[in-house]
Amino acid sequence: MVLILLSIAGILYFALQLEDKFKIPSPLGLIGLSFLFHYFLHASPLFTSNPADFAALVLFLLPILLISDSLELTVKDLKENGLSLFYLSVVAVALSILAAIFTADLIFADYHLSSAAVIVLFAMVLATDPVSVVSIFSKFSLPHRLKILAEGESLFNDATALIIFVFIGLYALDGGEITFGYVSETSLIVILGSAALGIFIGYLGLFVLKTTENRIAEMMVILCTGYGAFEIAEHFYTLLNLFGSHSHLHLSGILSCIMATITVQHVMTKALDEEASRLDADEEALQQAAQRSEPSRGLITGLVKRIKTTIEERDRHIRSKEDIQLLAIIANTILFVAMAEIIDLKQLWQFKVEILGMFLATTVIRALMMAKFAIITNQTIKMTNINLRWWGILTFAGIKGGLSIVMLMMIPPSFEHLQMFQSVVIGVILLSTFIYSAILVTIITKNKHIFALEMKAEHQIHHPKS
Repeated sequence: MVLILLSIAGILYFALQLEDKFKIPSPLGLIGLSFLFHYFLHASPLFTSNPADFAALVLFLLPILLISDSLELTVKDLKENGLSLFYLSVVAVALSILAAIFTADLIFADYHLSSAAVIVLFAMVLATDPVSVVSIFSKFSLPHRLKILAEGESLFNDATALIIFVFIGLYALDGGEITFGYVSETSLIVILGSAALGIFIGYLGLFVLKTTENRIAEMMVILCTGYGAFEIAEHFYTLLNLFGSHSHLHLSGILSCIMATITVQHVMTKALDEEASRLDADEEALQQAAQRSEPSRGLITGLVKRIKTTIEERDRHIRSKEDIQLLAIIANTILFVAMAEIIDLKQLWQFKVEILGMFLATTVIRALMMAKFAIITNQTIKMTNINLRWWGILTFAGIKGGLSIVMLMMIPPSFEHLQMFQSVVIGVILLSTFIYSAILVTIITKNKHIFALEMKAEHQIHHPKS
């Protein structure tokens, strides 16, 4: 256990040093350092010696990544960009799967994959990694709406991809019949049910938050809220059976976790905004009291106490978010170390044609989906207009990551193409992490001045008097 701790801390330290000193995005550093550590310093696996334990580890780490990213979204941003995010994370993913069904034979002609197998495979490589996207964006100044579109799409895209993977792909792979009625009904039940459950759990978490002013306790409540929503959604049928219903209904743990965290974030942010308004009023009252010839000592003491309480509450919330972000970084490091352990270079080379074919196919499909999105947005005032720079950012923000590995572990061991699927998914994760990240950094760096002007214009729209 001590070796595991030292390994994770060391890899994360050097990855952050590479990011700070050489502007190398942390996902690239983590993958490279994890690979070097496993192959040259510690050949025996730390996390993947038992496949079942590794799958459980990945599922254990996934919610903290979702919670951390969800804390960056606000209901205001979701309302302003809801239509755009719906297209990017739902419509575009569904259309990409349809495109994949008709093009898969060009890449996997020798394997004679069924439609179910194609859906399973493409759902895994269409799922994006919000951690990598947020990590890269955090080092640059970008227009707020562009960040919301890219980061929000990465987050909600995961929920859509997993719903398609589980409720359509694996269902059909197991012999289930896919009909339009089944897809429509299941999608509606899962999406609405998961969102409603997440919001309900979020308000339960808020109720518990009111019982404490301890920063560590507050962080634990936020974590329990996200993890609780995830776990209850994944085992929702168990809850129904407790009340006498013989149901096998599953919900989306990812979507429930996201909605629960956003609910907590929204209410807490709203409360902090109200506190900030009161803080301004109290500061003004304090200044007026101080200017009086005979200021009321009791009034000044009361105002100072209220100001101090407001500042402490705001700082506590900010520090809780920072602590959760730290946990997410550590979780992401563990995932990259584990991925380095399951990489088999000989096997990847064996399926090099399939990996490159899948990488190119998914890149082209994503570029076309983003181009279609740009065309749609430029024809309506209800969506944010997308220019060529933004199209490039959105296209190459499709970096793959942890969720793809989670889904990979859910495929039945008896599946005949499992080895090929494993190689393709891991290969695409590696290629997208290195190639997409490099292209993203290049686009952002070359257009830094234009992005600065867009940020200035965006600020003037929202703050015309400043």
